[in-house]
Amino acid sequence: MERICDDLRDELADLDAIVAGLDETEWDRPTPAEGWTVRDQISHLWFFDQRAVMALTDPDAFAADMEHLLAGGGTDLSVEPGRSMSGTALLDSWRGDREALLVLARGVDPSSRVPWYGPAMGARSFITARLMETWAHGQDVADALGVRRTPTARLQHVAHIGVRARPFSYAIRQ
Repeated sequence: MERICDDLRDELADLDAIVAGLDETEWDRPTPAEGWTVRDQISHLWFFDQRAVMALTDPDAFAADMEHLLAGGGTDLSVEPGRSMSGTALLDSWRGDREALLVLARGVDPSSRVPWYGPAMGARSFITARLMETWAHGQDVADALGVRRTPTARLQHVAHIGVRARPFSYAIRQ
């Protein structure tokens, strides 16, 4: 669990380094994800890092929030908070909440189940999924800004979760 948390921390730090010096116009640059800007990508990560904290600390509140989210437009709601703040304020908020997630994740029993969108996940897979989201959305940000990222050994977690989720994806799609 410590290694996954360390790798998530490092993936977050690498993405932070890409966006840390952006001016407001760069925050609004379109990314390859249609209709999403750099700001939207970071807002989405921030939003779901907050939900991850909620899932780990208050599963009942998470369940209620999940129902609200799914009824109200799904992941589109995740970009709205960031659209109403400056890039600097978004970055500061994301930094604080992701640090809270990392502190919390380090204390989680690795064998515990964590509620999420769909079936509950094992704690290791849950944190690995946050790493995968950070890497994937970070790639959209890097592409939008013309930044070339060097692959790291952290990607083994992304490959691992992809292989492990493959049977589930077939079951879902019959």
